Amino acid sequence: MKLFSKAVMLFIAVLATSLMSAQEQKPASPAATAMGKINGASITIEYSSPSVKGRPIWGELVPYGKIWRAGANKPTTFETTKLLMVEGKELPAGKYALYVIPEKDSATVIFGKDPSVGYNKYDESYKQLSVVVKTKKAKEMTENLVYSINKDNVTLTWDNLDIPVNIK
Repeated sequence: MKLFSKAVMLFIAVLATSLMSAQEQKPASPAATAMGKINGASITIEYSSPSVKGRPIWGELVPYGKIWRAGANKPTTFETTKLLMVEGKELPAGKYALYVIPEKDSATVIFGKDPSVGYNKYDESYKQLSVVVKTKKAKEMTENLVYSINKDNVTLTWDNLDIPVNIK
């Protein structure tokens, strides 16, 4: 009986350890939020942040000429409390899905009317606004996708690329 009790206790300990380590594992693309202000408008970007993990990103994992959700797992959302001028075009206050169509030296950034619509269900009727921006080589390699809200732009940075969008 003692041997059986010890075996059961050992099984429970191993099971508990396995469950605890499974809960501690960080998701492959963790949820992230960028918050800031531009010209008095509060901006919030919610996204999932994938990692490079040694993979070729631009033109391969994220193909050129195809719509991308600008993050991982679910639609990236962009919310503003006031009307903004995005690359000289009006974007009303509200919450939008954010999509990107990357090209070799530029990207089309799309603000979709419905923040719940994923890129695989997107069509032109969902578009609130789209702008074409020049991409730039990043100052350094960035392993995890990150959005930054600066005084006059929002920038998506991942791998060796910046996608800056001018905002007033």
